[in-house]
Amino acid sequence: MDAALSDARRVVVKIGSALLVDRATGALRADWLRGLAEDVRSLRARGADVILVSSGSIALGRGVLGLVPPLSLEQAQAAAAVGQIRLARAYDEALAPLHSAQVLLTLDDGEDRRRYLNMRATFETLLSLGAVPVVNENDTVATDEIRFGDNDRLAAQVAVMAGADVCVLLSDVDGLYTANPGLDPSAEHLPEVVEITPEIAAMAGEGVSGLSKGGMVTKLMAARTAMEAGCALAITQGAVDRPLAALDAGARATWFRAKGDPQTQRKRWIGAMKPRGTVAVDAGAVEALRGGKSLLPAGVTWVGGRFGRGEPVAIEGPDGRAMGQGLIRYTAEEARAIRGCRSGDIERVLGYPGRAALIHRDDMAI
Repeated sequence: MDAALSDARRVVVKIGSALLVDRATGALRADWLRGLAEDVRSLRARGADVILVSSGSIALGRGVLGLVPPLSLEQAQAAAAVGQIRLARAYDEALAPLHSAQVLLTLDDGEDRRRYLNMRATFETLLSLGAVPVVNENDTVATDEIRFGDNDRLAAQVAVMAGADVCVLLSDVDGLYTANPGLDPSAEHLPEVVEITPEIAAMAGEGVSGLSKGGMVTKLMAARTAMEAGCALAITQGAVDRPLAALDAGARATWFRAKGDPQTQRKRWIGAMKPRGTVAVDAGAVEALRGGKSLLPAGVTWVGGRFGRGEPVAIEGPDGRAMGQGLIRYTAEEARAIRGCRSGDIERVLGYPGRAALIHRDDMAI
């Protein structure tokens, strides 16, 4: 797995509060951030897309407002509102000349199909334009019932959403041990995990950082999510200078091996869904779909069923045979209205702009 980062096409990196914010002063660790930014620029120079999932807004805002832990929900949200501005500015300055983009998410965004597709499309567009998305949980509005709860799991969800092949959790430990190394000197480091068995899960212990919420339990939960989606995940020490360069050079880490690749796993997931409707396509669309193209409204001859945006629909050829299925980007009513239309006519028909593809090729299993 040593070459996993070097060979990655798309990388998600999670940065915890304890790495970004000095515990004693509450100030940003600007030198460390500059080193991380240099790592990001190096990955981008190799042709890899990079998404950062960053904690730190509450910790930064808390210091500015002079708040003393433990914080109430209202105080935490206020601190996040103040800290998010400073965090975004810090990343924008550190990553220059690359463009950075702030993306704020809640658990609802990942669980709602419509929002999920919106976020996936946003990530694809940002990355295609050369930007580095910086993701954080939207602590200014998130309450317990819509929170991810920790950025380890948020990073894994973003990796799945964005189709990343590597996710790196920069941590206060250099990987998974057979026991808590801070308490048991005989604990052994595990360089690679191919399956999270009950025995592996039992090895997890809680972190000791004063700022970070996530312990090893949440990291294993994140690893399980990533692995199932075809994304390798690494847990490594983040406090060193240039932590991604160190990992690339062989720094100690635990690598969790992916099961397949992201695109194959995603298509299996889509193919296993129960369709809520059907779209029939013409011979030209059949040829395009088999060639790996997206489904455009012009190729659709019939729409059946009742479905919402982001729901699975079956795709049938002109002979009525099933070709596969995909997550549709329009409601049933919208799809019926624009079937047979050229993409340039969608706005005229619907009265508002729409997406060119009815079903994008990345959201389709043929």
